[in-house]
Amino acid sequence: MQSSLKRMLVGGGFFGGTLVVAVAGYRLAGWNWLDSIYMVVITIFGVGFGEIGPMTPALRIFTMVVIISGCTSVAYILGGFLQMITEGEIKRALGVRRMKREIDLLTDHVIICGCGRIGQILANQMEAAHQSFVVIDNDDYRVAQAEGKGFLVQMGSAADESILEAAGIMQAKFLATVLPDDAINVFITLTARGLNPDLIILARGEYLSTEKKLLQAGADRVVSPAAIGALRMSNMITHPAALDFLD
Repeated sequence: MQSSLKRMLVGGGFFGGTLVVAVAGYRLAGWNWLDSIYMVVITIFGVGFGEIGPMTPALRIFTMVVIISGCTSVAYILGGFLQMITEGEIKRALGVRRMKREIDLLTDHVIICGCGRIGQILANQMEAAHQSFVVIDNDDYRVAQAEGKGFLVQMGSAADESILEAAGIMQAKFLATVLPDDAINVFITLTARGLNPDLIILARGEYLSTEKKLLQAGADRVVSPAAIGALRMSNMITHPAALDFLD
């Protein structure tokens, strides 16, 4: 990527230098500023308009040099741009293949469905504990963030069986579905339980009324962030000394 960017910068510098030299050349031939700039533009970009001033043999040779220099620099810039796009796509394809191979080798790992606020905290905790895990998310920005941290990521909907299988659900030990939508968490739980009956499923429930549905869908444990947060604050008020001791 750096080489292609350098190539574009070199081409841009050469193109800019060509414009300056060309305009200066026509000015030395006695043309005014507007005619000089206009001639350079129609010459380099090959518009095809006719000559707008007297052309001596020397000036014709100069014009041919301007055409060759301008076209060459533009081609150099475009080549660097295409190289950058190609290199980026190749690196991304190789990165996806490498990540797939690493996921296929995992056993007893954790699958985290959703890489929002809770998913990111959970992934960081798994990373700190040296526990292998795979993150599933369908948002480009969150996937890019997770990949930037070096996490194994499977892009797609965790409610899709093929995505769960690609994340290694048959070899996984835990699945944590932490999406903010209870209905999706229920569906993911049902799908995951059907694929791997031995899987330990931890599900996030935004509403207490959803806990029963998640358990019926196959979740082993249901965690309510709101309830846990409220309980924590309550303990801070009623038992501050005991909580400080535990911390």
